[in-house]
Amino acid sequence: MKYALCLFLTALISYIWGSLNSAIIAVKLIKGEDIREKGSGNAGLTNVIRVYGKGMGLVTLLCDLFKGVAAVLAAKLIVGNVCGVMFFGGDKNFIGYIAGLFTIIGHMFPIFYGFHGGKGVLLAATTLIAMDPLTCAVSLAVFGILVISTKYVSVGSICAAVTYPVFTLIWQSINAAKFPGHIPNFIVAAIIGGMIVYMHRSNIERLRAGTENKVGQKKKSADSDTAEH
Repeated sequence: MKYALCLFLTALISYIWGSLNSAIIAVKLIKGEDIREKGSGNAGLTNVIRVYGKGMGLVTLLCDLFKGVAAVLAAKLIVGNVCGVMFFGGDKNFIGYIAGLFTIIGHMFPIFYGFHGGKGVLLAATTLIAMDPLTCAVSLAVFGILVISTKYVSVGSICAAVTYPVFTLIWQSINAAKFPGHIPNFIVAAIIGGMIVYMHRSNIERLRAGTENKVGQKKKSADSDTAEH
């Protein structure tokens, strides 16, 4: 019973926490404006930088970094250490994956903003920092290499999302003593990666049609913010 309760409360609190949109809150507090009424209308990092510059972009980035890391660490600390509840042979990481998953779901489908949020790339990276830093580094490397070589942020995001669960399975299987819940962790990672790919479905269609924007290219349409977090 306590295991189910811990999972439920972690999922619920993480979802609500993830629903707090950093871009909307930061711009409202600092600029007194609604980012959804500016630029492309997207409440994401790209639009914040485009409208307000790199300073506000950095604030938004730091807020999302805190949101993702805090969700995972809080779940691992409270559930694993304070409550003493661990899953799958004493794996403290699994509850962190659950917290990360539902924080990302909250970010993508926020209850406070009509269930319309970002694509989850930035937040997935920040939660992954706290869950598995090496996998995070590999995914970021894949993202960077693909963006530099193709000039498409969406290609980097999609490939990093696919790499994330694959490398999670490989790395944690090799280190199974440290990650006794590596299979459940992989399943959650695969769900996160799959959601990010799904959120980029419009980008995939534009890539097929040859109308997707490249880095540094003049924006073609209001729906082309491939890097919205």
